Amino acid sequence: MLKVGVIGVGHLGKFHLNNWKEIQGVELVGFYDPNDDTSKEVSEKYQLARFLDADSLIDACDAIDVVAPTNFHFEWCGKAIKKGKHVFVEKPLANTMEEAHQLVNLARESGIKVQVGHVERFNPAFLAIKDMQLHPMFIEVHRLAQFNPRGTEVSVILDLMIHDIDIILSIVKSDVKSISASGVGVMTETPDIANVRIEFHNGCVANLTSSRISMKKMRKIRLFQKDSYIGIDFLNKKTEIIKLKEPQDSNVFAFDIETPSGKKTIAMANPAVPEVNAIKMELDEFRKAIQNNTRTVVSEVDGLMAMDVAHQILEKIGNNVITR
Repeated sequence: MLKVGVIGVGHLGKFHLNNWKEIQGVELVGFYDPNDDTSKEVSEKYQLARFLDADSLIDACDAIDVVAPTNFHFEWCGKAIKKGKHVFVEKPLANTMEEAHQLVNLARESGIKVQVGHVERFNPAFLAIKDMQLHPMFIEVHRLAQFNPRGTEVSVILDLMIHDIDIILSIVKSDVKSISASGVGVMTETPDIANVRIEFHNGCVANLTSSRISMKKMRKIRLFQKDSYIGIDFLNKKTEIIKLKEPQDSNVFAFDIETPSGKKTIAMANPAVPEVNAIKMELDEFRKAIQNNTRTVVSEVDGLMAMDVAHQILEKIGNNVITR
């Protein structure tokens, strides 16, 4: 049995507790959270041991799940890694690039497994295209959320946009060539809404818009590549594929259009979206990586790369951000 402990049992931490309890091969040892009211509620609801300090919890476990605010990631992840414990940590990997580099180096030296909680990698709408050949040349992203004070200790870049940065970096197999960005701080002292353009060396261009002060929610990525378009709706868990080709499947809706180069066939399909619990799946994949000694799906290096692009964006926004 893999002995797991959770650090931080606030809003998201409770989701992690619920899912850990359902994963086979795991013994949920206990949790650490400095908030007495939250800890009392969790202890009673989950019949789970509260540890009064994180070090004792780390010592009692094989793996630690860090769901604390970002500014505590380095402290608790670093302690766990130094004790030879595997670490799952919510995104972003750390609060600063210096901290992120230190965690990557510690993980490399210790040989333990680290997984970063970029949960959109496990979103059913994204999983629906996991076997598809993706070579996008243009990407458009919108991630809009209503304002919630929780998570505002970091900018909208590290709070929301980093999900899409990670997805894009996992798809586009090329280094970043240039970044341009603008952002506005409305409700907080950091950017609450931002627009970013990322150009890659292979010619791909990605336009990203993220907001945490919108009236409606939206989480969509649109991929455009030669002869095809892929739309991924992370919020409603729907995927659409439109291809310029002869349909191979009689169940695919298709129609012909006239173009300057002759008649073309447009084939439209909605691939099957698996019914999965994204949080449970990411935690279970972390367990499998430990027990099978395989690479984690979203490694500490992946987390570092996403943070690097996010911090480049923040640097580009720089003093141009307008605060309230």
